[in-house]
Amino acid sequence: MIRINGNITLDDSEIAESFIRASGPGGQNVNKVETAVQLRFDAKNSPNLPPHIFARLREQAGQRMTKDGVLVLTASEYRSQDRNRKAALDRLVDLIQKAATIPKYRRPTKPTYASKQRRLETKQRRSGLKKSRGKVGLD
Repeated sequence: MIRINGNITLDDSEIAESFIRASGPGGQNVNKVETAVQLRFDAKNSPNLPPHIFARLREQAGQRMTKDGVLVLTASEYRSQDRNRKAALDRLVDLIQKAATIPKYRRPTKPTYASKQRRLETKQRRSGLKKSRGKVGLD
């Protein structure tokens, strides 16, 4: 059982892990041990994921989600399989947590009268400074 937040928990059976050979450092270990982890989570058919969270998750996942609604995460930054499993699972939890937080509504505001006056005064001051840099007369 994987706890995302107070309302959302995922069953271990919903997540499929497969191990692949990773590129990068590791010496001979790279050629014989499959340390990279590919994690698959069927978000569309998950009974524990509400539709509005799935919609935000699809937006945030981008190309990591297939057309069928399956989220695919690959972790290969560590040399050990256990650490890569943990990293992939942490990424999945983070993604779902971000999708579960409701974005704050931005209320549009208007500039105050005083701020408009300050802006106009500074513009006039700057304008006067630039006019004073003009050519010197022969008077």
